[in-house]
This record gives sequence, C-alpha cells and structure tokens, in this order.
Amino acid sequence: MINRYSGRTIFQNDLEQYETALRERNVKLINQYETPVFEFPTAREIKNLKTVKHTWAVGDKFFKLSYQYYGDAKDWWVIAKFNNTPTESHVSVGDVILIPLPLNQVLNYLRG
Repeated sequence: MINRYSGRTIFQNDLEQYETALRERNVKLINQYETPVFEFPTAREIKNLKTVKHTWAVGDKFFKLSYQYYGDAKDWWVIAKFNNTPTESHVSVGDVILIPLPLNQVLNYLRG
C-alpha cells in the first residue's frame, strides 16, 4: 500500500505550549511530520508548466495521483496546493483538478 507520509521528516515535539496535551496523553513528547514551507508559483511560472487535467473520481486521493504522475506518493501536497484544495474533502466527484508537470520544475517554483 502506498503511504502518503513516506520520506517525510518526523520530529519530536516537546514544546512547552503542548504541555497540557502531553500531560493528558501521559507522554513526554509527540512525534509529528514536518510540513513543507513553500510559495505559490507566479502566473509567469505557471505558464512555463505543463498541466494534465484529471477528473476526480470515486476513490481518488492526492497521494495516489502523486504516485501515478510523479512516481512517489510523498509529493501529494504539490497537487493539493496547486489546486487550492488542502484535503480530499475539498474535492467532489466530477471536479477537474490540474496535475502540474514536470515535478522538479514545480518544486523549484514552490521552494522559491
């Protein structure tokens, strides 16, 4: 099974602001996945990309589309961000989303 979290950095969060949550869970720290920080491509950059139209169907998931188009599930967030849809619950069957290509160029734009 493809895992959308494969390859993501895991860090241990023991910050003071989580003290109540840590105490309630009776743990000393919480493992969390690192969230990428990036900028949205400019209009000029978007014109330099190729996009593939994908009609959302039953069973579609961003990580599955990432695996299909990029060969790796970990880049699911690129498709989600490019379409301004943070989760699958923001997409309905029949909606058309865009898959930006090539991935390395999209990532260069996103990283600034």
